[in-house]
Amino acid sequence: MVNRRNLMAPVLRSALALAALGGGLRAWAKAPEAPLPQVGSVLRLPDLTLLDGRPWRAAELDAKTLVVYWWASWCPFCAVQSPHIEALWRAQKANGLEVLALSIDRQAASAVGYMKAKGYSFPAAMLTPEAAKWLPKPKGLPVVVVLKVSGREGKVVFAESGEMFPEDVEGLKKYL
Repeated sequence: MVNRRNLMAPVLRSALALAALGGGLRAWAKAPEAPLPQVGSVLRLPDLTLLDGRPWRAAELDAKTLVVYWWASWCPFCAVQSPHIEALWRAQKANGLEVLALSIDRQAASAVGYMKAKGYSFPAAMLTPEAAKWLPKPKGLPVVVVLKVSGREGKVVFAESGEMFPEDVEGLKKYL
């Protein structure tokens, strides 16, 4: 069977290189990045303030599935993937799925304006230096990590760097 991701990798790398000429990725490329968390590893979860000012409490996620999604308003791959994250969130939040989108935009206003313009409702916060101590951004963009939460910790059950196909995002519901 042919792996679609491997077929698309050269195209995506070329597109990413072209996008880097634009400016947004230059700033992002200088930010420190962590390796993609390994399945089975554990991440501690912080308490955060969401872009809309509401508190996001890690302790309220016990026994839930959390999709952590690193993104940016200027990222063309995020622009394709975010509607699918929104659809997954709307379809599965009643079943216990939680989403935490972490924007790497330099200005919160950029992330807030983007979310409002697109009508996204999934919980989103800025990846501040403090938040990055707990949830450092893995290499690549967008990045999706799925955690099974127990207390204030989440065990990684899935991790993917780079744009996911719509059916792959939809398939994350299997971790509920």
